[in-house]
Amino acid sequence: MFKILQHREKNTKKHNGPTNNLQKEIEKCQIELAKDPTNAELHVKLGDLFIEWHLDIHQARQYIDEAITEYQRALESYINSDELYFKIGMAFYYKNEIDRAINYFNLATEKNAKNAQSYYMLACCHTKKAHFPDAMDYAQKSIKLRPFSSARAHFLRYNLYRVMSVKNFKTKLNRHKELLLSILTLPFDKHAIKSVGKVLSYFQFLPMLFKGWIMVARNGINEAIDLYREALEKAPGFILLYCLLGDIYRAIGRYEDAILEYKMAIIIDSLNITAYRSLCSVYEELGDLDSAVETYEKLIEIQPNAAEYHSNLANILYLKGESQEAIAHYQNAITLNPRPEWTSVIAQTLGFVFQESEKNTDAAISAYQSAYLLTPTDIDIFINLGSAFYDKQEYNNALSVYRRALELDPTNAKIHCNLGFLHWGKGDIDEAIKEYELSIKYDPTYDIAYNNLGVIYLDDLGRVQPAIELFEKAIKYNPNYALAHYNLGRSVAIKGDKVEAAKLYQIAMDLNNVTNELDPQEITDKIQGLFDS
Repeated sequence: MFKILQHREKNTKKHNGPTNNLQKEIEKCQIELAKDPTNAELHVKLGDLFIEWHLDIHQARQYIDEAITEYQRALESYINSDELYFKIGMAFYYKNEIDRAINYFNLATEKNAKNAQSYYMLACCHTKKAHFPDAMDYAQKSIKLRPFSSARAHFLRYNLYRVMSVKNFKTKLNRHKELLLSILTLPFDKHAIKSVGKVLSYFQFLPMLFKGWIMVARNGINEAIDLYREALEKAPGFILLYCLLGDIYRAIGRYEDAILEYKMAIIIDSLNITAYRSLCSVYEELGDLDSAVETYEKLIEIQPNAAEYHSNLANILYLKGESQEAIAHYQNAITLNPRPEWTSVIAQTLGFVFQESEKNTDAAISAYQSAYLLTPTDIDIFINLGSAFYDKQEYNNALSVYRRALELDPTNAKIHCNLGFLHWGKGDIDEAIKEYELSIKYDPTYDIAYNNLGVIYLDDLGRVQPAIELFEKAIKYNPNYALAHYNLGRSVAIKGDKVEAAKLYQIAMDLNNVTNELDPQEITDKIQGLFDS
């Protein structure tokens, strides 16, 4: 170990004085241990020095395992020391092995039920695992043991109240109370003062960060990159710099470089949520859905109760065609229920998946109804629910849903269009025409209403010219509407213009390759049928 540390010294001479002094202290302690290897106090001291070196942002973090080894050697002599169990728990916490850290903090509290620091760290661990009620309880236990030196615990409870899904006057009042108490107890909490000092130490980088921001704003991207790289040579443990570099690379389309920077941030801090989220976004932008899924799964391991991650993962799984897996994560997101409005959207998405991919209209209806209970004035819910009832051929239920929606929004073009489709399906042509005309009245650019009304005129009423005019308007407002081109082709074919019809069918075929609105064979048959006779 001594030789390894000498080698490291050669690589760290360029760093500041405190780092070199710390390294000398470690070497001195190792020399003393070589003379007396059973000295438990020296093992504890060496473990503390390794922890301090590990946390120094001016070098890459890589000494936590050495610290754990030293503490465990000391534990052989001090098997009942709550302080040693606490120190080992802290080491595993820094190593981001949260479950093992929890185990050691629990052992510390078993040895000493008044170990306030262990209760505080248990609160921190459960916060990282998104077990917020448990985190609240442990923070409160820490406060009860040290009411006048509990700034960190109060501040943690403040943050927990801030992220709570239930927002009401009581939680808001409690949040402000915890923030006030954290400020009042700060002068008496040496650990909190040390934490504040560490945060303030990062202010030395503010001029460099501001200079880099100015460079980016003035399109000096390469200069900003060089500046941040130079800073990382001085402080390879400064995680924010890796994330900033990743953001710059991502903005200029250097995705592979961005991925490397975010991964470096995660290597240093495997619980860095910002880096994980950014990495997910890059993979999604690249269309690398497999990597995005893998990264979201890691995020869920870290914060299993974060509904947003389950929802985002479900979206990706749906795009991959893995509907069953997507449904499971949508259901998890709904169960976690952070906000009624947000959860309502997820419930509607789940209903859509059931309806379109699984062809399970009963499940879709149930999901839409759950969304309705959360946000009963959301018009989209009525539209989706009515569509599901229509697919189930429960036309009266669909009609009731649409009528209820019109009470909330009488001029909604989409609802009138859906009502037109419903009446058309029931064979009530006059009511269908009336609803489609109202839809067009309230939205003169509504291409679907024009197309559907055109089909009624063409196929049900045999009025070709009005149908042509309606299809042309549908195409005017949506030039990529394959079905409207196809129907217009059918109309001009009836009028005898086979060449124009063939052109329209071919346009429909080309567009349909992208939109998949029609069976390609149906278009091919129409083109061949034009010239068979």
